[in-house]
Amino acid sequence: MIRLKRGVREGAIFVVLILVVMLGMDFLRAPQAPASFGSQPLQTLSNQSVTLSQQSQKRPLLVYFWATWCGVCKMTTPSVSRLAEEGENVLTVALRSGDNATLERYLHGKGIHMPVINDARGDLSAQWDIGVTPTFVVIDKGQVIATTTGWTSYRGMKARLWWAQIRT
Repeated sequence: MIRLKRGVREGAIFVVLILVVMLGMDFLRAPQAPASFGSQPLQTLSNQSVTLSQQSQKRPLLVYFWATWCGVCKMTTPSVSRLAEEGENVLTVALRSGDNATLERYLHGKGIHMPVINDARGDLSAQWDIGVTPTFVVIDKGQVIATTTGWTSYRGMKARLWWAQIRT
C-alpha cells in the first residue's frame, strides 16, 4: 500500500513537471502578433483575399503556421485539414514551402484540403516572430486568445477552438 501511494505521488509529480515544462516552452516560443495583424490583407492559394480580423468575427479562427519540410507538421497537418473539412474556422500559413504551384502539388498529392496562404519567403512568419513549426494561434474577434507550438492532437485543436468560443 505504501509503495502504491509513493508511486502515485511520484507519477503526479512527474505529470506536473511535464506540464510546467510544456507551458514554459510554449511561453518562450510564443509568436508575437504584429500590431496590425488583424487588418493585413492575405491571399490564399485559391485567390481569396482575407483578413484575420474578418475571419475571426463570427467564430474563433485557428491559424496554423506550418511547412512542407517540417517533420512534426507531417503529423499535425492532416488533423488541421480534417478540421477544415468538418467546417471549423481554419486558415493556414505555409512557411517557405515553395512557389504556389509546388505547394498546390504537395497539397493535392497528400489529399490535404484547407485554406492556405503561401508564405514562400517567410515574410509573414517573420512578422509574427514564428521560430517553430508547427505553431497554432487561436484568434477571436481580432484578438489572439491562445498559442501553442509543436505537436498538438486533433482533439487538442478542437478543444482550443471550443474554449475560445465559450469564453465570451
